[in-house]
Amino acid sequence: MKLSSLYFCFITLFFALPLAAESTLLVDVFEFNSVETQSRAINLARQLRCPQCQNQNLMESNSPIAKDLRLTVYLMVNKGDGDAKVIDYMTNRFGDMVLYKPKFEPRTYVLWLGPVFFIGLFGWLGYRKVKGSIVN
Repeated sequence: MKLSSLYFCFITLFFALPLAAESTLLVDVFEFNSVETQSRAINLARQLRCPQCQNQNLMESNSPIAKDLRLTVYLMVNKGDGDAKVIDYMTNRFGDMVLYKPKFEPRTYVLWLGPVFFIGLFGWLGYRKVKGSIVN
């Protein structure tokens, strides 16, 4: 009985170790010029949304395109490009959907002002309903 448990543990480890080794391969390692450059690249990757996942930023996503875009951000920041240039490059390539905070411009007015409009509308409707029930 004891030998079979030892055999089971050995077989389990034999099949589990390759999975653990594969998960260590998912880590991106970049060499930065300075700590400031590293923090800039990390902050930029956190500000940009993964085009494939759409609910994760580039740092959180493990999709292949997110890995490529992290590399692009790293190369551009390490080359000395500014944050605005990196963001412009990404928005030109993928559109405003890669930004968590899109710019306030005419084509995004609905996005920015829509919630304020609906809160005001529902507040006004609620006020009228309460006012009507008090009068009656």
